[in-house]
Amino acid sequence: MTMRTWPGRPYPLGATWDGRGVNFALYSENATKVELCLFDAATDKKEAERIELVEHTDMVWHVYLPDCRPGQLYGYRVYGPYEPQHGHRFNEHKVLLDPYAKSLARLTNWTDALSGYIIGDKQQDLSYSTLDSAADAPLGCVIDEAFTWGDDRPPKTPSHNMLIYELHVKGFTKLNEQIPEEHRGTYAGLSSEPAIRYLRELGITAVELLPVHAHAHDPILLSKKLVNYWGYNTLSFFAPEPRYGSSKNPAEVIQEFKTMVRNLHDAGIEVILDVVYNHTAEGNQLGPTVSFRGIDNASYYRLSPEDPRYYMDFTGCGNTLHMRNPRVLQFIMDSLRYWVINMHVDGFRFDLASTLARELHEVDKLGAFFDIIHQDPVLSQVKLIAEPWDLGEGGYQVGNFPVGWSEWNGRYRDTVRRFWKGDGGMASEFATRISGSSDLYEWSGRRPHASVNFITCHDGFTLADLVSYDQKHNEANGEENRDGSNNNDSWNCGAEGPTDNPQIIELREKKKRAFLATLIFSQGIPMLLAGDEIGHSQGGNNNAYCQDNEITWLNWKFDEREKSLLDFVRRLISIYGEEPTLHRRRFFHGKSLHGEQSQEIAWLDPTGKEMSTEAWQANHIRCLGVHLIGGRIDIDEYGAPIIGDHLLILFNADHEQEIPFALPKLQEAGPWERLFDTALGATDVDSSKQKGEDIAAAEAYKLASCSMAVFRATVPKDPETNISR
Repeated sequence: MTMRTWPGRPYPLGATWDGRGVNFALYSENATKVELCLFDAATDKKEAERIELVEHTDMVWHVYLPDCRPGQLYGYRVYGPYEPQHGHRFNEHKVLLDPYAKSLARLTNWTDALSGYIIGDKQQDLSYSTLDSAADAPLGCVIDEAFTWGDDRPPKTPSHNMLIYELHVKGFTKLNEQIPEEHRGTYAGLSSEPAIRYLRELGITAVELLPVHAHAHDPILLSKKLVNYWGYNTLSFFAPEPRYGSSKNPAEVIQEFKTMVRNLHDAGIEVILDVVYNHTAEGNQLGPTVSFRGIDNASYYRLSPEDPRYYMDFTGCGNTLHMRNPRVLQFIMDSLRYWVINMHVDGFRFDLASTLARELHEVDKLGAFFDIIHQDPVLSQVKLIAEPWDLGEGGYQVGNFPVGWSEWNGRYRDTVRRFWKGDGGMASEFATRISGSSDLYEWSGRRPHASVNFITCHDGFTLADLVSYDQKHNEANGEENRDGSNNNDSWNCGAEGPTDNPQIIELREKKKRAFLATLIFSQGIPMLLAGDEIGHSQGGNNNAYCQDNEITWLNWKFDEREKSLLDFVRRLISIYGEEPTLHRRRFFHGKSLHGEQSQEIAWLDPTGKEMSTEAWQANHIRCLGVHLIGGRIDIDEYGAPIIGDHLLILFNADHEQEIPFALPKLQEAGPWERLFDTALGATDVDSSKQKGEDIAAAEAYKLASCSMAVFRATVPKDPETNISR
């Protein structure tokens, strides 16, 4: 039937079901005409009906359809000038995806019809294509937002107590045989009892999900029988990726995502989304016309001032969203608020976040994007994490984001890798990084939790590969091993890749334990890459963005070595959770809370004395210790004292030499008890040498090569007040 039409409203943007009908609203500043295209099914090759949006208010085209219902599939045709040399690429032959579509009923089917120009024409994008894309274009789906959240509450874990676990929704559960086969690799799989039980037993407080916004696979990858597995190629910034749903029904995919969030919250686990607002899947001037480009290219994208035919590109992905346009800023903020309010997520990690700060060309940390977020009553209250760099000039901005933001600390990663690789001259910077990187964050009034510490992430070597390969091995990506970073600060321990040599295997295991213990016991927010705790290897591939297979899927069939590593990591995280000394809210200043002089931290050499200036500067120093002094280290939100025990952490990055390390004497504390030694691994838990009396009786602790040992001394309590003296 022919839909009745009413004028509708310019707000909210997108397709909004109000219980009686659907309001459609689309922003386009430079369009001359807009048609709403209604489809009966995702397999349809053309629309069943076109409706012209005759109402036009404040650059928003709108209509209300009282007979429309949830489940309706739709797109747009937008008319206007096709003048690439002036930045306009309107083409009414292309069906376009609504930027505000909450659900996708059809993803892109890559054909020549999706291009606004004639593929193969010698004029390239200056030519004009009349091929109709209705059969192949992505389509939005009208949804009903209703969902039974029950008593769902965000965990609101304080940032200084967080421990992030970075995972891929599909890769985390795809091979887990404890999960029903139809749910593996989906939102339902991640929200299943076996998956959540594993996360709870591991002890993490938040999952950081690689992009779950609906994304497109690059045609060049599909031609190689590969895909954009990581998902950093966003097609829709409101719709969850439908391929991660166990159902093909668009509405059920949204219900499944919400159920996942609710179940994780029930387990006390926050959900942080990795989001990509710096570019879109449409690429450069030779890319497809599937959404923003055809709706209003000059409004949505940053174009070259010298030649608007071309795009400003700070990401290496072909285009950059136009952050100076208030409507584009509104679009991004509406998207972020939608995921918090409607989908209940707890925060965001912003991919290549420096791009978002570029109002002109230079990065501006006080740009409109940050101003708007900080004044927003919703977004200012969630976790905000920046990847503080992009590919443009001046894009490396570690330490320069505003108060309220945490950052992936790339300098932490590089320093810790080099220290444990055995590089000389790293002691001073290593000490700065593991104590919270105050040089990067304190100057702007930020706290240690501004630093998200990581040694590995999705991008680069896994931990197992970091200690097993000197060189990247990305041949499976089809680019002759040219892709991926060549600067990995890795060491293969004597053999490239898998080996049967027991000495090399043991060294690798020892190094993995040292890396993981350093990460968990550093000040700041630790971020663990999913699979590192079970020794997952990608075979030396340090750029597995296109590998949707066993290279990236986690293998849940553990051997004894992997089970031992998992037990060790669980023990580390358990200690982290119970020791407030490891997650202080303030940097070390040498003063107590009440202002009197009181040492909070001491850096020691193997004699047990404080490190000298000469030792800090010496190139050969690879062994040092840090004493985190216990007592009243903080007060909680109710004014009660937070008591931390003494912790002594010893590091020996020398790969050859065992070093005797004298333990400092304590006057008002119990004897030192060894919590673990990475040289001993899982056997350390049951070792009789763990007892405090045995350690105290020794003149010096024998710190094995390439290892880390941690000791604890209990702070005595006042018997009358039960408060530490």
